[in-house]
Order: sequence, then structure tokens, then C-alpha cells
Amino acid sequence: MYSRVLLIGGITVNKVKKMLYSQKVAPYVFVVPFVLSLIIFWAYPLVSGIVMSTQDVSFGSRTFVGAQQYSKLLSDPFFKTAVFNSIEYMLLTLLLLIPIPLLLAVLMESRLTKAKGFWKVIMYMPALTSVVISGLLFRLMFSEGDNGQMNVILHWLGQPSFAWLKTKFTGWCALLLLCMWRWTGVNMLYFVAGLKSIDNSVYESAEIDGANGIKKFWYITLPLIKPTTVYVITISVFAGLSMFLESFMLWNGNSSPKNIGLTIVGYLYKRGIEKNDMGYACAVGVVLMVIALIINFIQLFATGTLSFKKKED
Repeated sequence: MYSRVLLIGGITVNKVKKMLYSQKVAPYVFVVPFVLSLIIFWAYPLVSGIVMSTQDVSFGSRTFVGAQQYSKLLSDPFFKTAVFNSIEYMLLTLLLLIPIPLLLAVLMESRLTKAKGFWKVIMYMPALTSVVISGLLFRLMFSEGDNGQMNVILHWLGQPSFAWLKTKFTGWCALLLLCMWRWTGVNMLYFVAGLKSIDNSVYESAEIDGANGIKKFWYITLPLIKPTTVYVITISVFAGLSMFLESFMLWNGNSSPKNIGLTIVGYLYKRGIEKNDMGYACAVGVVLMVIALIINFIQLFATGTLSFKKKED
């Protein structure tokens, strides 16, 4: 009987091996983990969030309220402030984190830069720092106390201390500096990777034709690096609209002066976690998703990445 079990087990193992090594079955085996993670961590939360946005969620019960949560959003002044702040932050980060890293990448790949590996490591290191630590450091730097680094500089210039984080202009300067400090190196490396895909013979041909550095950058680098630029813009749009922890740490909580640091995700956190209104918070999240998709589709059409026109053969 034991030999029969071994025989049956051996046949079963052989069948399993044949199935796993089959050219028809093997691709599905490798795809299954991705499909499961997509369903569990993306599709299910997305559908669940949309459903909850039409419900009044409380402990142990859910009541269907239809579009009531969305109608409340239209008359919610805090939500409007959060949307305006998030879109403004996204636009400002696009203006800073697209051209500056691109120019740094061009400089990094030029013959003028020595020890390129060293500078790439230095530029990328801030991204490895925790957002919590980064926000805490910048909060201490822009502290209104006399020991804050920015106020120490003011004292050297003979000026009194200033409450940097209590006004929108200076507070947002601190927030944007934090963003640039963390992400300039990351975007620069994206552009460096894109620049490496350009064949040097193209630049050599342009030099033979008498093109200077500016013309080579405008007529060669920018067009050929377009796929990388579109990718960086896309992830920057999502990152700008979903910013939360930087603002939360910089203002030491979700209550900044006059809501100058309130973002859409921050408002979602306030309603869903702090006030335990998960239905309303899910409605905020759905609106955030729609805004992000609309903005990204606009920029994809504007850059020609997406088009309804059929390509001619």
C-alpha cells in the first residue's frame, strides 16, 4: 500500500511538473500573482470606495444615501479650499520639478561635470529620507522661535524673528523647498535615463551642421526625451494632488493657520479618520481620483501621447 501511495504521488508530481513547465500554462502561472495583487489591492478597494461614497457609514451599519455625499461636497467651503490648494501645489511643483531636474540632467551628462556618480548619489539621497523626518527638519528650520535656522539668519541681518509658517507665501515657500529637496534628484535621474537613450551620433551630426548647445537642446534633446518628460509629468500630477504627509508634518498636524496647508488627502484624512465619516471621506477620494484622471488625460492629449486620430500607414 505504501508503494502505491508513492507511485500515485510520483505520478501526481510528474503531472504537476509537466503542467508547470508547459509553454501554455507557465505564462498564466507567472501572471497570477500580479492579477491577484491587482484585484486585492486596487480593484476591490476602488469599487468598495465608490460604493461607500454613496452610503452613510457608521459602526456596524451602512445606509444608502445616493449622491447626497457629493451634493454636500459642492457646498463645503473646506473641500473647495483643499481642492484649490492641491491644484495650486500641483501646478507649482510641475513648474519646479520638470525644468530644473531636466537642466540638471543635461548638465550631469555634459562634459563639464566630473565625478558624475558622486553627484548622482548626493542628489538622490534626500529621497531616501523619511517624509516624517524631512517634514520635522523643515518645521524646525522654519520655526517662529529664535532658534529656528531661518530666524537665525534674520538675526544675522539685523531683523527680528518671523512666523514663517503662519502666512501662506512663506509657508508655501517652505513646503515647496521641502518638495524640491526630496524629489529633484529623483526626477533628474529619470531624465538622465532618457538622455542616455539618445544616440551621440545625432549630436555629432548637429555639431557638423553648426548647431550650438542651445539649438541641440531645443531641437534634439527636448523632442527625443518627450516619453520621459510625459512620464515625469504624469507621476508629478498624481504626486502633487495626493500630497498629504509633507503638509501634515510641516504644520505639525492637519490644522494649519487659515487652512493654508489643507489638501484633498488631508481633508479626506480629517473627515474619515478624525471625524469617522468614512462615507464622506470616500466621496472626497472619488472626486480626487476623477480630478487626477482628467488632468492627466488633458496633458496626455496636449503632448500628443493620446489621440483619437488614426495613424496613417
